[in-house]
Amino acid sequence: MKKLGHLNRDIARVLAGMGHTDSLVIADCGLPIPPGVECIDLALALGEPGFARVLDTVLADFQCERAVFADECRSHNPAVLDIAAGLMQHGVAVDFVSHAQFKQRCQEAKVIIRTGECTPYANVILHSGVIF
Repeated sequence: MKKLGHLNRDIARVLAGMGHTDSLVIADCGLPIPPGVECIDLALALGEPGFARVLDTVLADFQCERAVFADECRSHNPAVLDIAAGLMQHGVAVDFVSHAQFKQRCQEAKVIIRTGECTPYANVILHSGVIF
């Protein structure tokens, strides 16, 4: 049994296979999943597990160099905007794009991790950094 790192076997597999600049998405329960993009569905019930909790567990085991959020979170989801600010404080480059552009960029992701989050625009694209 794993002792450290992410315990979800599918997430651990994806993280282990990420290369520099590859991307993954952590999504609320309403974000559409593009055809051909793997979805790891963690949703149990509305709000469970939440976006912030899943993001924290992924970031504990993932080298992130850039994060992309929907611009609409600035006016519709202050909690997600606070998360973006926290990432910037930890040296992660943060970009904002329209929600339409965000959904297009999701097509390039290795995986979308679907949470039970049910607040608007609680989504992020994380781009892999390197540990050396």
